[in-house]
Amino acid sequence: MAWLDALRGIAAMMVVVEHAFKFLLPEARLPVKAVFEPGWYGVMVFFLVSGFIVPASLERRGSVRTFWISRFLRLYPLFGVCVVGVGLLMMAGWDGLHIWWGQRPVALTVSHLMMLQNLLAVPNLVNVMWTLSYEMAFYLLVTALFTLGIHRQSVAGALGLAVGAVVGAGTLPAALLSTGGSGRMLVVVLAVATVLIAGLVAVLTLSRAVRQAGAIVLAATVLGLLTVNQSYPSPGQGLLILATMFAGTALYRADRGEISWNQAGWVALVPLAGIWLTRDEFGLQTATVAAWMTFAVGMLLRHRNIPRSLAWLGLISYSIYLLHPLLLEAVERFWPEPLTVPLALRLPALMGVLALILGLSTLTWRFVEAPAQRLSRRLTS
Repeated sequence: MAWLDALRGIAAMMVVVEHAFKFLLPEARLPVKAVFEPGWYGVMVFFLVSGFIVPASLERRGSVRTFWISRFLRLYPLFGVCVVGVGLLMMAGWDGLHIWWGQRPVALTVSHLMMLQNLLAVPNLVNVMWTLSYEMAFYLLVTALFTLGIHRQSVAGALGLAVGAVVGAGTLPAALLSTGGSGRMLVVVLAVATVLIAGLVAVLTLSRAVRQAGAIVLAATVLGLLTVNQSYPSPGQGLLILATMFAGTALYRADRGEISWNQAGWVALVPLAGIWLTRDEFGLQTATVAAWMTFAVGMLLRHRNIPRSLAWLGLISYSIYLLHPLLLEAVERFWPEPLTVPLALRLPALMGVLALILGLSTLTWRFVEAPAQRLSRRLTS
């Protein structure tokens, strides 16, 4: 699976490029994004990779309990490091937090602990965290489908979500449940947390009927939030993201011989739906096409040796993705108006920031992520 690591590494660096424009190369930002959105390209590659490997992880173990132990220890330790980093920035005088963090602390904290903030119309603590909401939604749906025994219907899932994205574009409501003041948002967040915890507890019980009821609760809650309560990027795009993940799962099943490539070929309609949804944004269209082409090339080359540098980037990709905004925010403290700084200074600064990101991510991989994964293996063995 080293080819998946390579794709993750490429995706993470493209997201860094996207955000570096704002802080160090703002004059290039709009011209580049008009023809190609590097950030969207990066996250779409991430979603395809997750779709390919995450259900495989659950099915290989055959245990919902071990799956969630591994997912928790994969995501949350570094998430905690990121929260500490935000705290350090605030101590240094950074005031970039959304005003709601002072007005609605409980709702925002609980939604982040669930990693479902985008499905609860809550502003993200760090901008890149929005994708974690869709990762978590995917984990919950995969858990529900596995528990119900219909997890192999990946093509149908991908196409159904894609149809929902196209049909619902421009008509599905945004933040329907959470709109109406801080009190209503808190009630929705706490209700969702209660229902999801109850559903997860149910799927871990010994009773088949209770497990299935819990799975239905999980699936209904997640699909309901996706349908009526998303914020950024949009309800249609959110459904497309889930369709993309299930498309990745369909490709995994074809690769394993569980379905034919002809059956898996239907998921080509998913990127076409994405192109239609972004018909007025050429940069997003090219990014969608490029992401799918990159994944296809990765699959074609999956049996070849992967350069060690790319595999290493993949190992530290989660750290790169989650921590790079903090370093870029620190740059803004020194150069709040980058266009007033000569390009001859900003380019070396960009190289320095990239080196710092890679160095910091290597350290967090070694001392946070790797130990957490070793603990995960011990707990699930």
